Amino acid sequence: MIQKVLIANRGEIALRVICACKDLGIKTVAVYSEADRYSLHVRFADEAVCIGPAKSALSYLNIPSVISAAEITNVDAIHPGYGFLSENSDFAEVCRASGLKFIGPEPEVTRMMGLKQIAREKMREHGVPILPGSDGLLANADEGLAVAARIGYPIIIKAAAGGGGRGMRIVRSAEELPGAYTAARQEAEASFTCSDVYCEKFIEKPRHIEFQVLADEHGNVEVLGERECSIQRRHQKLVEEAPSAAVSPELRASTAKALKAALKAVGYTNAGTVEFLMGDDGTLAFIEVNARIQVEHCVTEMITGIDLVKAQLRIARGETLPEILGGPVEIRGHALECRINAENPVTFAPSPGRIKALNLPGGIGVRVDTAAYTDGVIPPYYDSLLAKLITHGRDRAEAIARMQRALDMFVVEGIQTSIPLHQKIMADEEFRAAEIDTHFITRFLERQKAKQE
Repeated sequence: MIQKVLIANRGEIALRVICACKDLGIKTVAVYSEADRYSLHVRFADEAVCIGPAKSALSYLNIPSVISAAEITNVDAIHPGYGFLSENSDFAEVCRASGLKFIGPEPEVTRMMGLKQIAREKMREHGVPILPGSDGLLANADEGLAVAARIGYPIIIKAAAGGGGRGMRIVRSAEELPGAYTAARQEAEASFTCSDVYCEKFIEKPRHIEFQVLADEHGNVEVLGERECSIQRRHQKLVEEAPSAAVSPELRASTAKALKAALKAVGYTNAGTVEFLMGDDGTLAFIEVNARIQVEHCVTEMITGIDLVKAQLRIARGETLPEILGGPVEIRGHALECRINAENPVTFAPSPGRIKALNLPGGIGVRVDTAAYTDGVIPPYYDSLLAKLITHGRDRAEAIARMQRALDMFVVEGIQTSIPLHQKIMADEEFRAAEIDTHFITRFLERQKAKQE
């Protein structure tokens, strides 16, 4: 039995885990940096331990400090949240060696899924569609040229490790490829200490679709539908929704069937997200597995009624999915999430500082996940996410209407936020018609600029 959990994270996700633990009667331990001494996750946990100075490398990413905090507080398990150490297979391995339950996949599986070319091959073996590309890593630029000659340009060279758009180069001609290959390897080495790259066909204007999965430790796997995450800037998501307007019930069912077989075969456990690109022809192609809970898990919770973080905890203590889910998963209505960031809504520059006034929206169909409070400080050391604003409606139109109402009632004074940007996105004709892809924001910003001229 898991009776006490250390949360190796901060901010809204730490609070989210605390809520799930309280629902299950599990005691919680918060860890915090010196910059987060007065954060809400510190206040609402049963215990709290300072693990270092503000810099992440010396606190939230410091494995010995996190493990020491777990040992002195006598916890049974560690929940990593998202970001920081959540997909660090070495951390998961240290947890296991220390007799601590890591609430996530086994380290061997996380390591395998973190190497994108291996994950790609595992998915292909079990019928999950993938993009045409290299068979494994590229040993040199000549191999890339050979692949491109076979599948056609444009292609994209990708780092085998990591993410966030680093170690990626789009190649549109044979002349560009040698330089792009070298640049991608150098950036991959600098970002992830691993210069391995592979390549695949590049889709010009894809939709970004991801499927939420749960897998217990008894061989059961369930797929809880998909999310649309196409509205991004520099590979960072701004708005997410579920379900996707572009995914038919038939495509949803066939993809779920293939994913269940693939994830069961690799021994995946706990929560995870499988990401795809969708081309103009409406077909999906696998890109990667995120072996953790996602920032945008909330929209799936809203349309299924399933508490995903509580499910993670129950899986970790040995329960089966039939026990946890209580029956078939049903999708009800539509949900949207706007990531409210502490940043300039025009330049996207971070805007840390003290919150002088705060009003959180409410009403039917509205949810806010945040660790912000009046007089609280948004430090400059971490991600700029201030809050997640989620709405749910009978259909997409009602979810949008509720989001517009909630954004109008969301007041933050003292710092700049992305609320004005989201208000304009919700009113945009392309967005309202669900005519979106990963280049939406570029077109949207051009339209906004034209209006001002």
